Amino acid sequence: MSDQVSECTPSPVGAAPKRLTRRSTIRWGDRVVHIGGDSPVVVQSMTNTDTADAIATAIQVKELATAGSEIVRITVNTPEAAQAVPAIREQLDRMGVDTPLVGDFHFNGHRLLTQYPDCAQSLSKYRINPGNVGGGKKREDNFAQMIEVACRHQKPVRIGVNWGSLDHELMARMMDENSRRPQPWEAAAVMREALVMSAIDNARRAEELGLDPNAIVLSCKVSHVQDLITVYRDLAKRCDYPLHLGLTEAGMGSKGIVASTAALAVLLQEGIGDTIRISLTPEPGGDRTREVIVAQEILQSMGLRAFTPMVVACPGCGRTSSTFFQELADSIQGYLRRQMPIWKTRFPGVETMNVAVMGCVVNGPGESRHADIGISLPGTGEVPAAPVFVDGERTVTLKGDNIAQEFQQIVEQYVERRYGRGAVHNQADT
Repeated sequence: MSDQVSECTPSPVGAAPKRLTRRSTIRWGDRVVHIGGDSPVVVQSMTNTDTADAIATAIQVKELATAGSEIVRITVNTPEAAQAVPAIREQLDRMGVDTPLVGDFHFNGHRLLTQYPDCAQSLSKYRINPGNVGGGKKREDNFAQMIEVACRHQKPVRIGVNWGSLDHELMARMMDENSRRPQPWEAAAVMREALVMSAIDNARRAEELGLDPNAIVLSCKVSHVQDLITVYRDLAKRCDYPLHLGLTEAGMGSKGIVASTAALAVLLQEGIGDTIRISLTPEPGGDRTREVIVAQEILQSMGLRAFTPMVVACPGCGRTSSTFFQELADSIQGYLRRQMPIWKTRFPGVETMNVAVMGCVVNGPGESRHADIGISLPGTGEVPAAPVFVDGERTVTLKGDNIAQEFQQIVEQYVERRYGRGAVHNQADT
């Protein structure tokens, strides 16, 4: 283990200590993002615009960054895309968005990075897939060119292996070796071993070419939950590089969210993973920022990080035939998330606040008392009154047609009082 490894941050109750790794640093201007070591798990995402359209890409990067993406990856696949990267960076800087950009390179990355040095400099990091940068001697030369550019510009690199584009020569060689075993492995096991070997071997090759070991992050992407868990457990045992987690081609909607959560939660609970992306297939016209929100909610639900106040709400039953509690819960959750770009600087710690919006008297008062602030709305046939609880104490009962607006005002006042800078100083003085 390298002496560059930092101490682990405290883990939630029941979770394994975070795996000790090197620490990779990504920079743009004054913005610094650390991956690995004792740093918290980083959320990242990727644009789906045509990178050659600099304005559209910059706008989407800003949307993802505003939603909470701490790193944003963009495809750099054509000369036009490479030429647009400096303009994208300049536009983001003009908009006050200092989120680091990662360039995603594949078949022609070696040419684009060498022929467009402004592109290479404007990016904060490169992602290289060693499985599709050529074959044989060409693969070695192309990979070396990309690493040499990274060294020249002092850029970190994610070596990202994907089971859909594994090095064919490596896979063929390993299949031949497997056939000669007394008890051959199943083909899926050989594939998993090939993923791990490709990632580690190419990281070591990058080091031989002069890349700082602390500038390397690894990933081994697959699209099946159990394969991903198995691969990353093995990878974590065999190296001390930071690891990027993600279930590739996770799918659309609830399927993609469930599969990604099932895979990543297991690994994160075991202390494996330093940065994550939720690769959701967007619905037609869907919001790309959803993948950022899902990533944040996974980490926050597990107690690994806090991004925005969380709303606890009951699922509803025959006692709650009205949809009012659902509408209020949705309204409050949206309001809290919209406020966070402002609140995170004005009200330190507000991201840990818990809000309860409950629908009837069965669990409503109890859940509201457990939350920092909560409201228990009347269920079907109950008295049309909504008691509000603040820090476990019942403070007021709301009635009438303006309950939603009045409760939001109470939340605003609570945030100002508890998390305002004056409140922080007062608490420190007592």
